[in-house]
Amino acid sequence: MEQARLPKEETRPLVVQKQGSYEYTFTYPSIRPARSQFYFSSKEIKHLAIAALLVIGVGLSLLGFSSFVYSDYLALVLFITMFTTSFLGHEIAHKIIAQRHGLWAEFRLILVGALLTLLSVISPLFKVIAPGAVMVSGSADRRTMGKTSIAGPAINIALGTTFLAAAFLFIQYNPIFAPIAYFNAWIALFNLIPFGILDGFKVFTWDKKIWTLAFTTSVALAIVSYQRL
Repeated sequence: MEQARLPKEETRPLVVQKQGSYEYTFTYPSIRPARSQFYFSSKEIKHLAIAALLVIGVGLSLLGFSSFVYSDYLALVLFITMFTTSFLGHEIAHKIIAQRHGLWAEFRLILVGALLTLLSVISPLFKVIAPGAVMVSGSADRRTMGKTSIAGPAINIALGTTFLAAAFLFIQYNPIFAPIAYFNAWIALFNLIPFGILDGFKVFTWDKKIWTLAFTTSVALAIVSYQRL
């Protein structure tokens, strides 16, 4: 999920022009930001590190019922790595596309979401993974925001498809790959709901055909991966 923020004030300089002896006009030049390089700030890295630890904690809590994963060190490492990558990959995809279009984009923890994720680590039933989101700021049209928003779910669809294929190819590791495939399908499906601040709303208003293709693909991926659980 990515959230738009208001452009920084310094991106719209105020130009005052004097007309006559007392009349003034105020002109706000339209400034289109240049393409930026991909970067992480030190503050963002700290927020990502905390978010990753919270997500890992939830992943470990989900393994409480699986003696198979705990009995195999490689399986445990694979599960936690793929589980964390599924969340971080979604957010970083938003960031990459936004920065490619010259927008300011950084991951930030959200207090309520981080607390709910922390609660999910210790709760046996309540599970929410939403420690933060990529914040985007700058001048952007509907197409730019749509492309930025579809990037996250697209990564999850790609990861989910890859892990589902691995579940069929490496049957002995199906208890790892199938749940991760389903997790990615669920992330994509939930975020593609065309409502509120979710990615789906911005994608739907940008290009309904792309939204329909992504949404139906995530539904199919969720159904097939759920049957492999």
